[in-house]
Amino acid sequence: QMPNSSSITEFLLLAFADTREGQLLHFWLCLGIYLAALLGNGLIITAIAFHNHLHTPMYFFLLSLALLDLCCISTTLPKAMANSLWDTRTISYTGCAAQVFFFLFFMSAEYTLLTIMAYDRYVAICKPLHYGTLLDSRACTTMTAAAWGTCFLHALLHTANTFSLPLCQGNAVDQFFCEIPEILKLSCSDFLLRETGLIGITCCLIFGCFVFIVLSYVQIFRVVLRMPSEQGQHKAFSTCLPHLAAVSLFVSTDLFAYLKPPSISSPSLDLVVAVLYSMVPPTVNPLIYSMRNMELR
Repeated sequence: QMPNSSSITEFLLLAFADTREGQLLHFWLCLGIYLAALLGNGLIITAIAFHNHLHTPMYFFLLSLALLDLCCISTTLPKAMANSLWDTRTISYTGCAAQVFFFLFFMSAEYTLLTIMAYDRYVAICKPLHYGTLLDSRACTTMTAAAWGTCFLHALLHTANTFSLPLCQGNAVDQFFCEIPEILKLSCSDFLLRETGLIGITCCLIFGCFVFIVLSYVQIFRVVLRMPSEQGQHKAFSTCLPHLAAVSLFVSTDLFAYLKPPSISSPSLDLVVAVLYSMVPPTVNPLIYSMRNMELR
């Protein structure tokens, strides 16, 4: 008889390595990634906050993105590093629920923010004369607040639902952080119907945002390619390409994590994929955005 959820007080996370040397190597690697993400995003936040000429809608959204990236990587990495360092695998029940909630909240908020940023680029390039009115400070704040509020509710629903399911397959999570698919594997399968409904709603939201981003860029490219001067084209593309790169990185790592066929699934591959989608975008986004941006540099 496996323990049921009422008696589970902690979960066991997947260890990065079995040997002490391996654990310490992972600790130092993770610390390096974490510090790079802190430094990159911290520099972007500081640069935008302290320079008045960067107080524009585009940089307001970029500041929000850097904040989300920081929060996102801080939800999973410090705990994994602590576990490697202290040679333990445990995370408390409430700690696990908090990790699920915050990770889901920050990830979905980042995706909706990338969608708003696509709209920002669309207005800037396709309707430049209306940019000041369509994207004044009030519109920016309202859109960001609406997106974050929706994501907060979305994360709350998923987390409440996941942790209300009875768990009868033990308490070992096959991942280095608490992730909904892995916790669902521990539940008694009769209760998965509600979660499937919620996943359906999530997929519709994700697809809706994706279609919006694609349509925005179709319009942007049509306008840019009709521009008479090559310099104008180059300038327009240079403000869009970092955003497109960030969206591609985010969507491709996420899609692979959640839609890869079960036939190729293995604990080690799942671990690599989770590292990809939870650590790579927050660390690489600052580079993507500052490489071609003279103002930020």
